[in-house]
Amino acid sequence: MKLSDYLAKELILPELASETKSDVLQELVAPLGEQYPEMDTDHAVRVLLDRERLGSTGIGDGIAIPHGKLEDLEKVIVVVGRSHKGVEFEALDHSPCTIFFLVLAPEQVAGMHLRVLAQISRLLKDEEFRKAFLAAEDLEALWALLKSV
Repeated sequence: MKLSDYLAKELILPELASETKSDVLQELVAPLGEQYPEMDTDHAVRVLLDRERLGSTGIGDGIAIPHGKLEDLEKVIVVVGRSHKGVEFEALDHSPCTIFFLVLAPEQVAGMHLRVLAQISRLLKDEEFRKAFLAAEDLEALWALLKSV
């Protein structure tokens, strides 16, 4: 399983403009409306905000992995974003988040959802990968990096 199985180049946001958690979630979900016109992106944001109320998905080291499940989704979808200035995301270490991997999954595929989350988590534990991710010059460089994992 490769991350690129669930990620499209159009779903990589090299520099997020948002400055708050809710705005980041909206910005990450926005390109899904173009990729998947049938998706109710407002509902997706509400699902993600509801999940955040249970506990922040900001796991520390500048990383957030917001995730949620949607009834009408047919496959797992990953959206990646980066914020060089960082966003307060109520992370466990109280530091701003700069790396965002959003995962949306169909209600019925818990196993696949968890495998994708585990893969992303393992990947982001690698300090060299995080450095390469943050240093990638542009969308093309990020896409090349993410296609390789």
